[in-house]
Amino acid sequence: MNVKFVISYDGSSYQGSQKQPNGQTIENKLLKAFKRINIDTKIILSGRTDKDVHATGQVFNCIIPSFWQDLDKLKVVLNRNLPSSIKIRYARKVNDDFHSRFHAKKRVYRYLITTKETNPFNDKYITYVQTINEDLVKEAIKEFIGTFDFKYFHKVGSDKDITVREVFDTCFYKYKDIYVFKFIANSYLRSQIRLMVGFLLKISEGKLSINDLKAQLLMKKHSSKFPAVANGLYLAKVTY
Repeated sequence: MNVKFVISYDGSSYQGSQKQPNGQTIENKLLKAFKRINIDTKIILSGRTDKDVHATGQVFNCIIPSFWQDLDKLKVVLNRNLPSSIKIRYARKVNDDFHSRFHAKKRVYRYLITTKETNPFNDKYITYVQTINEDLVKEAIKEFIGTFDFKYFHKVGSDKDITVREVFDTCFYKYKDIYVFKFIANSYLRSQIRLMVGFLLKISEGKLSINDLKAQLLMKKHSSKFPAVANGLYLAKVTY
């Protein structure tokens, strides 16, 4: 039986989402929880998140024994066997051919910053900046909408051969003391969003311009290789 799961997690304790030999990843912890209830399966994540990146709406699917018809109970049992930093939000049966990664249409990410100094209780979950030029960032972030070759907005050494991506929408807004960068795209390259946010923060600081951003998107000039730190980034939603 093919089951789709939606999970949230605090990425600050992990080396990313993808399975690694050291075991300190989201996928490793999920597999361990399944094995504790005698389910030996393979997990297919909707996409990889890096070290210190969080999720409120990560998706994965896997095959489980058909006797687990009560998926609400399965969710409860799995959560009991997972660390408090990982929570399964819901589980539901899907078609046998459903694939969390290949069938995803849109992925929504949010990046959070604040101009209010962080404290020990939120420092791992939001990025502090001294000032932000809200109007300028609102204008600049729109430049990412469209289909571009994001070769200059991905981490060197990425295993992706094709660097063209389509960004459907972007926005920048304030909620209480938090500023939010929001990106909706079909998929992303490794560190792409952090590099995009890093560029926008440099524009806010007056160190780069919107014209510099346009030139980098068109691969005419590589003005910034500075990624924003990982702790402010969240995989918020995956749609199918």
